Amino acid sequence: MSDTPERSASQEPQEPTLDEQIAAYQREYRDLDPQVEKVVSALGRLNRRMNVAYGRQLADLGISNAEWEVLKTLVLSGAPYRLGPGELAKRLGLTPAAMTHRIDRMAGEGLVTRDRDENNRVRVIVELTDEGRTKWLEAMRMATDFEEKLLQDLEPEERGVLGDALIRLLRRVELTQPDADGRLSDLD
Repeated sequence: MSDTPERSASQEPQEPTLDEQIAAYQREYRDLDPQVEKVVSALGRLNRRMNVAYGRQLADLGISNAEWEVLKTLVLSGAPYRLGPGELAKRLGLTPAAMTHRIDRMAGEGLVTRDRDENNRVRVIVELTDEGRTKWLEAMRMATDFEEKLLQDLEPEERGVLGDALIRLLRRVELTQPDADGRLSDLD
């Protein structure tokens, strides 16, 4: 008799535990380092679950993840929170057409404005509106609450050690991946 609970036909199949996943991987690939796999698999699952949580928060605010990325990019540009569409597209890794579509939608929702640059009438400027900044601030409040709860079981020094270790891992990935140009400066 199995100690695994039976699932009814209507229940969704459950993701295996990390230990079950690692055991299955080791069965199929004997050279697997279980410690490495545990770290990498836990990070992957944590990232997916955090993205779901953030997505729900943004949906509660009536904005999409794509819109959040634009709001965040404008805020990171500093006051007065203005960038050209080309610069926004470059920073977000989007095509100009995709950026134009996103800006159109966000302007229609009152999150950004799009106006001609008064000093160069050919140039367009996208600017964060008060409504867009309010949405960004509320998303940040919600994310901060979630993140504090996420890390509540870690002592301050553990948070520091974990943060440093994750940055080292991030740097390793960015150094070894050909599409990671220019990303190290935001970690210093």
